[in-house]
Amino acid sequence: MNPLDTPYLLSPEQIAFYQKNRFIKLKQVFDAETLAYYTEHITQQVDSQTKLAAKLEERDTYGKAFLQLFNLWRESDTIKPFVFSKRVAQLAAELMQVDGVRLYHDQALFKEGGGGITPWHADQYYWPLSSDKTITAWIPLQETPLPLGPLEFSAGSHRIVDGRELKISDDSEQRIAEKLRVTDFEHVIEPFELGEVSFHSGWVFHRAGANTTDQTRKVMTIIYMDKNIRLQQPANKNQENDWHTWCPGATVGEVIDTELNPVLYSL
Repeated sequence: MNPLDTPYLLSPEQIAFYQKNRFIKLKQVFDAETLAYYTEHITQQVDSQTKLAAKLEERDTYGKAFLQLFNLWRESDTIKPFVFSKRVAQLAAELMQVDGVRLYHDQALFKEGGGGITPWHADQYYWPLSSDKTITAWIPLQETPLPLGPLEFSAGSHRIVDGRELKISDDSEQRIAEKLRVTDFEHVIEPFELGEVSFHSGWVFHRAGANTTDQTRKVMTIIYMDKNIRLQQPANKNQENDWHTWCPGATVGEVIDTELNPVLYSL
């Protein structure tokens, strides 16, 4: 069977851990051969689309955090099977405890050598979605020790409302960090092994450190949502933009069922 479609067996304890903390790291989601093949093609796609990127020192905090490209599944028929992996989509559905998931969109996040931090934030600030049944698979394309800037989590912080109104910025880094310092939520900072993947919900706070090496930290992300999730009235301009970019033609109050949001796994 195609390794992208082979089921990954979750234990009840792993599902319970995710439900409590709204993040989890899972080892050996991808084998080295599969990861190497798709890393080559994703890197080629990123390189071809970022030739004219501004120099690192000329960018703002967000720009220094990573080179960011979206929906590579639409740019490359070779990358599409990776994004459409039933193995990863099934993990997303089982962790969220829903009977199916749709694609919201994918992102390549390449943090260059010398790249800055990714400030504290919650992803769902940007998403005009009717529930918190959202999850991101964060897939490092190489072993990711701490100096490369792996993803960090504030375990269980989805229960905090303060800070949800902040976009990724210097302000979100400072204000959310201050809020988290006076809570009991564990700040989890760990390296990633080759083939290890993390999953986090839309409202859990997370960040990444700077890349203090001369290598690029290469990451592919796939964002899923409950297949029955509905479009809600956008609460800010970023959500308005996401509606028309990632869910074009969707109607407020109705299930998001557009050509850009296919069901990738269903019971």
